[in-house]
Amino acid sequence: MCGIIGITRAPVGDGSGRSDVLEVLLEGLGRLEYRGYDSAGIALVGPDASDGLWRARAANGTRSLKDLTKRAEDAPELSSAGIGHTRWATHGGPTEENAHPHVDCSAGLALVHNGIIENHVELADELVAAGHRLRSETDTEVLAHLIEVAVSDHPEIGLVGAVRAALGRVRGAFSLAVVCSDEPDLIVAARRVSPLLMGVTGDSAFLASDIPAILGLTRDFFVLEDDQMAELRPGSLRVTNFEGEEIDPQRITVDWDLEAARKDGYDDFMSKEMHEQPKAVADTLLDRLLPDGTLSLDEMHITNAELRAVNKVFIVACGSSYHAGLMAKYSIEHWARIPVEIDIASEFIYRDPVLDPTTLVIGVSQSGETADTRIAMEEARRQGAKVLVITNVVDSSMARGSDAVLYTRAGPEIGVAATKTHLAQITALEILALYLAQARQALSPHDARVLFEQMGVLPDKVALALERSADVEAVAATYRDSPSFMFLGRQVGYPVALEGALKLKELSYLRAEGFPAGELKHGPIALVEPGTVVIGVATRTPIWEKMMSNITEVKSRGATVVLVANDGDEETARQADAVLWVPETEYLFAPIIDVVPMQLFAYHLARLHGLDVDRPRNLAKVVTVE
Repeated sequence: MCGIIGITRAPVGDGSGRSDVLEVLLEGLGRLEYRGYDSAGIALVGPDASDGLWRARAANGTRSLKDLTKRAEDAPELSSAGIGHTRWATHGGPTEENAHPHVDCSAGLALVHNGIIENHVELADELVAAGHRLRSETDTEVLAHLIEVAVSDHPEIGLVGAVRAALGRVRGAFSLAVVCSDEPDLIVAARRVSPLLMGVTGDSAFLASDIPAILGLTRDFFVLEDDQMAELRPGSLRVTNFEGEEIDPQRITVDWDLEAARKDGYDDFMSKEMHEQPKAVADTLLDRLLPDGTLSLDEMHITNAELRAVNKVFIVACGSSYHAGLMAKYSIEHWARIPVEIDIASEFIYRDPVLDPTTLVIGVSQSGETADTRIAMEEARRQGAKVLVITNVVDSSMARGSDAVLYTRAGPEIGVAATKTHLAQITALEILALYLAQARQALSPHDARVLFEQMGVLPDKVALALERSADVEAVAATYRDSPSFMFLGRQVGYPVALEGALKLKELSYLRAEGFPAGELKHGPIALVEPGTVVIGVATRTPIWEKMMSNITEVKSRGATVVLVANDGDEETARQADAVLWVPETEYLFAPIIDVVPMQLFAYHLARLHGLDVDRPRNLAKVVTVE
C-alpha cells in the first residue's frame, strides 16, 4: 500500500562534493508513486554522528513528490544513508504530520513503515503515559518511540537490538526501515507479511518495497522473509531471524525492464491486481475484531442507540460498487433484520427519496470522490439521515462528509476495471452487516464472532480460485468468437452475474447482460437461441434447485451453458458445457469467491481479442463529474 526505499552508500562525489544518496531516494520514490501518493518523505543521516538527521516531508496529493523534491534542495550536501516513503494513508489523514518518515522524541532516529500495527492504540497509551509526545495519528509512529525506549533502557544493544526488542512488542503486518544518527552508515530493516527486497553492490546496500525503485541499481536481489531482520551497511548485508540467528537470504535475479517491474512481472496491472485480491480481503478484515468479540469500524460517530433507532438502510453506489451494495443487501437484511434499498447513485436524488434521522444511507465509492455518490451523500445529510461511507481512500471528500467511515484496504488500483477494490468492498460491507446486526442486538457477539472467523479463511479461498486462471482461460478460448453473453444468477448470485456482465463489457466491448434467473420467462429468454452462451452462478445457495431449473430452461432452447460451481459438485457440472470451479463457503460470503472466475473470464477474453485490459476505451478510473 505504501512505498519504501532506503540506501546506505560510501560518499561518492559527483563533482559538487554532494553524495548521490538523495538522488537515488527521489528517483526511487518516483517509481513507487503508484503505491501511494497521499504524501512523500525522506530522512538522511550524515557521515558522522555529529551531523544529526535531516528530514523533509510533503503532503499534497499527486504533487507530493514534486513538493518534496523542491524541499530537498535544502538537504545537506553529504549523507551516508537515507530512507524514503510514499504513502497511501490508512491510519490518519494524508497530512504532513502523518507523513513518513516518523521520528522519536529526540529526532535522532527515523523510520518508514508499510503495513498495520494492530495494537498501536495500547502501545501509544503506554508511551504517552511514560512522557513521550506522539505528533501524528498513525500507527507507525509508536515504532519509532518503542525503539527509542529500547535504546535508552539498554544502550549496549545498539540500533539492531533496539529494533528487535521493539518488534517483540507489536502485533500486525510490517515492512520497515530505520536509520539513526548515532550509527550513520546503518539501515536496519524488518519484515512480516509486507514485502521487502534488498540489494548490494561494492560500495552500497539498498532496499525497497518493490523492485522498480532499485532496479536501476542492480538486477540481483535478496528477499527478506517473514520475521526476519536485515542490517545494511555500504557494500554489506546481514540477515537474521528475530532471535538473532544469522540466515542466508534467498537471492533472485530479475530480467525485467523497469516498465514490467512496476507490474511485479505481470503482463498488466489488472492481472497483478487480481492476484493481490487475497491480501486486499485479508487487510480489510485486519484489526476489526476486538478481544471482547465485538466488531470495530475505522471512524464511527453513530452510537449503537442511534443504529437501533434506524428503520431503513439505503445503499447508494455506481458500477462495481453498486454490485457490491446489492450483495450486501442480502446480508444486512438477513443478519440485522432491517429493510435495505439499493440505488444507483445517479438516480438517487432525482427520485425524491424519503429520508429522516431514522434512515442510514451507505455510500460506496472506491475513490471517495465519485460525483454522483458524493452528491447523493450530501442530499442525505441535508435531509437529516445518518451517512456512512465505504471507500478505499482515507480523508476523501465522502469520508470527510460522513458520520462514519469503513475503509477498504486494497491499496492503489491502477487498472481501470475494478477488481481488488471490488472484493475489498464486498468484504467491508459484510463486516458492516455483522456490525449492524450486533449493534441492533440481532446477533450476539458470539454469533458475530463465529461468522467473522469464517470470513478469516476467505483470502485463502480467493487465492485458490485465482490458481484456476489457466482453466478459465481455456474456457474463454472456447467461446472467443461468441458475439454476446447472458449472465444469470439468483439471490446472492444475481449481483455476481451483473458484475460478470459488466467486466465483460468493460474489457472486451462485447454485448453482455446480467439477469436474475427467475426473470427469464418474463422476457429475457426471448434472446436465447442455439449457440447463445449463458454463464450461470450455480454455487450451493438455499435456492440452488431453483437456479438449476432456470438452467434447464435455457438448455432446452439450445443455449451453451457455463456454470460457476463449487468444487466437486458433479450434480451441477452435469448440466454444464463448461465449469468454472470455486471453493465452497457460507453462502452469504460466496460472492467474494464467485466473482473471481467472472473477472478472469473477462480478462482472458479481452486478452484473446488483443485489447488493453488496463485502459478500456472511454472509461476513467475515477468519475468526478455528474
